[in-house]
Amino acid sequence: MQANTYQKLVDAFRSAYGRAPEHMVRAPGRVNLMGDHTDYNDGFVLPMAIDRWVWIALAARNDLKVHLHSLDMNDTAAFDLSALDSPQQGWAAYAEGVAWALGQAGHALGGWQGVLLGEVPMGAGLSSSAALEMAVARACCAVSGLPWDPVPMALAGQKAENGWVGMNCGIMDQLISAAGQAGHALCIDCRSLDHEAVSLPPETAVVVLDTTTQRGLVDSAYNQRRTQCDAGAAHFGVPKLRDVTPEMVAAGMGSLEAEIQRRVRHVVSENQRTLDSVAAMEAADAVRLGEIMQASHASLRDDFEVSCPALDQMVDSALASEGCYGARMTGAGFGGCAVALVKADRLEAFIPEVSRKYTQASGLPPRIY
Repeated sequence: MQANTYQKLVDAFRSAYGRAPEHMVRAPGRVNLMGDHTDYNDGFVLPMAIDRWVWIALAARNDLKVHLHSLDMNDTAAFDLSALDSPQQGWAAYAEGVAWALGQAGHALGGWQGVLLGEVPMGAGLSSSAALEMAVARACCAVSGLPWDPVPMALAGQKAENGWVGMNCGIMDQLISAAGQAGHALCIDCRSLDHEAVSLPPETAVVVLDTTTQRGLVDSAYNQRRTQCDAGAAHFGVPKLRDVTPEMVAAGMGSLEAEIQRRVRHVVSENQRTLDSVAAMEAADAVRLGEIMQASHASLRDDFEVSCPALDQMVDSALASEGCYGARMTGAGFGGCAVALVKADRLEAFIPEVSRKYTQASGLPPRIY
């Protein structure tokens, strides 16, 4: 796949600009193994990069302009680095926003021209937008002589979304795309941005299970959950739920309304599950990691209430298929993807089996990565 993608980009660049590209950059999408709705509570997350990428073939220009053609969209973004004053529409805003954020950070950028190709499925909750942002950041670094430092580059991508595009996202997606390593997940402390690569248990594979359902209610429910989490933190007199311990929860939440109690219980237990997952991975204990994944799904379903019938059907289908250690919904919820940990030698049988079970339960054909 990568060889074909590489040649396709080279050919497209030659066709567009009449020369060979000087640089080829890429950035991956991601799936989250553990730690959903903990990031905006200053907690811990455990994402991993996936083998789907956003690629850019590019060459420097002798001015301060950027021209980027998307083969997927059959559309071209063009902007002047010396006159970034208002966002464009659609995907172009993400590319332009990264250049704006890097400029705001004090970096002197050179102009470039490129061709873009995305392999990360859009709308599946696999962070195609963060992959685009980090690919653009790598392109800017390549032509401007900037070193690749994952945390500042991830922060630039987050700032592009927050301050340019207008999406109030956390740091997880950009940081895993900037710092991911093959065969590893990345444990991220969302308060300090300290991060550590953690190996997957041996002889396992991570499978992304797309329910092929449109995610509904995400924006309104996301904002509501954030407000509820803030109310829970205020009840305990702490800045964020990161500062609430399991012992504090066990001691009782007093007059806090029942719904907010459930939200608090999920975030506090999910933070602990993320740290427990790291310990299981360091011990090469796939069985334990699978158990933690199942507990996480139950918490997301029952306490945080962000699952949906299709996600529950997908998780049940995975758990009922041979070779599955554990499965859980992943991401914001209300549709999108689940993730499963599977015995590597059972992978060929697992994929058709879970597909069949899910289609029988839901009437929908899944997409499996």
